[in-house]
Amino acid sequence: MKTLRTIIPVIALILSLTTASAATRNNDDRLTKNYAISTYVDAIANGKIEGLAEVIDNNTKFCIMQGKVMLSYSKTEMMSFLASLKNIKQSCSVTTTVVEDNSEVAVVKVDMAYENFVRSNYVTVARTADGWKITNVCSVFK
Repeated sequence: MKTLRTIIPVIALILSLTTASAATRNNDDRLTKNYAISTYVDAIANGKIEGLAEVIDNNTKFCIMQGKVMLSYSKTEMMSFLASLKNIKQSCSVTTTVVEDNSEVAVVKVDMAYENFVRSNYVTVARTADGWKITNVCSVFK
């Protein structure tokens, strides 16, 4: 009887840990390279910012090259800017090209072709403890 009293709490603990672990894995499964990139593209091209904060690492650096001047922004500053453009669809065509891709990091070039210029965003995504996250974005105008 004493053994039974010990086994039941152990089984309950194992079941609860297994359930919690499965829920965590399902959330991390969403944070893939493709999910991170498509969420970013949807935010900058279509103003759909839902889920964007989740795929951007807290230490992400955003830079914009304007001639020989580089402007830098934090995640907080960029999220604030994108919030002001929520649900505004850009009048451009978007193409993505994989520049580098391996099991730890990927660099994807996201071109936004407007009528008179092209904005190229070089987006770096890395495998973190919390799934694939955007860690750097540098934008160049042509």
